[in-house]
Amino acid sequence: MDTTVNSAPTILITGATGAIGTELTKTLSAQGTPFRAMIRSLKDAHTLIALEGAEVVEGDFNNPATIAQALTGIDQAFLLTNSSDQAEAQQLTFVAEAKRAGIRHIVKLSQLAASIDSPVRFLRYHAIVEQAIRESDIPFTFLRPNLFMQGLLGFRDSIASQGKFFATIGDAKISLIDIRDIGAVAAKALTESGHEGQIYTLTGPQALTHVEMADSLSAGLGKPVTFIDIPSDAMREALLGAGFPVWQADGLIEDYAHYSRNEAAAVTSDVQDVTGKPPRTFADFARDYAPAFA
Repeated sequence: MDTTVNSAPTILITGATGAIGTELTKTLSAQGTPFRAMIRSLKDAHTLIALEGAEVVEGDFNNPATIAQALTGIDQAFLLTNSSDQAEAQQLTFVAEAKRAGIRHIVKLSQLAASIDSPVRFLRYHAIVEQAIRESDIPFTFLRPNLFMQGLLGFRDSIASQGKFFATIGDAKISLIDIRDIGAVAAKALTESGHEGQIYTLTGPQALTHVEMADSLSAGLGKPVTFIDIPSDAMREALLGAGFPVWQADGLIEDYAHYSRNEAAAVTSDVQDVTGKPPRTFADFARDYAPAFA
C-alpha cells in the first residue's frame, strides 16, 4: 500500500482526498516531502498511492482510536474535515487526540472572518476549533481563506447548459482565492519554520463582483456567461432542490449574507508573503478550468 520513501513521514494530512488536500499532497510529493494521509476508506486511496512519498492509513474522525493510530510518530498535522454538521465535533476530537499524541504543530484550514460571535455558523465553528487548539497549547498556524474560485464549479451545469449562474450577493465584491494557492501556503507552513502562531488571511489578488466573474468566465470559456442575482429564499429553495441538506443550505445563505455586506472584499498579501509567488487571478482560474465548464 505504501510507496517507497526516503524516511518515515512526520506530517499527517487529513482531508487528503478533497480538493485542497489533493493540491497539498501533490505539492508535498513533488518537493520530495514524505507524508501520511488519513482517509476514511482505502478504496479511495488510488490517486494517493501513486504519489511518491505517500503513506496511506484508514481513519475515521468519529473514531478516536483510529485518529490516535494515524497520529503515531507524527510531528505536524494538517486539519481539514468534510463540510458536515459533525465537522466541529470531529475537529475537536482530533485536537484532543493530537494533544495526547504530543503533536508539535497543527495547521488548520479555517475560514476568513472566523469568529465565535459571527452570525454565520461556519465561521463560528471554525473559531471554536481555533480556540480549542489555542487552549491545547499545541503550536498552530491558522489558514483563513476567502471563498474558493473552484466553488464556481458547483454552477458548472447551469453555466454549461444555460450560460448562467445564480446567487444572492448583489454587487458586493469578494477577494476569492484559488485552492491551488491555499495548498501552496499549507505546504510552506508544514515544511518551513517560522509559521507557528501565525494566522494567514488568504485572498486572491483582486476583489470582484459576481458580474465581473461572469465577464471573466465569458472570456476564459469563449462564450457568454451571465450572473443573475436572486433573492435568498429562491437561492435556499434551489439549494434544497439540488439535494443540499437543510443545515448546509441555511449555512450557505448565511455565508452569502456575509459576502453581500462586503465583509469579504479585502485583499491581503499573505499568499505572496508565504510562498513568494503572487496568487492566481480569477482570469487564470477561468482559463485553466474552462474544460470543466464545457
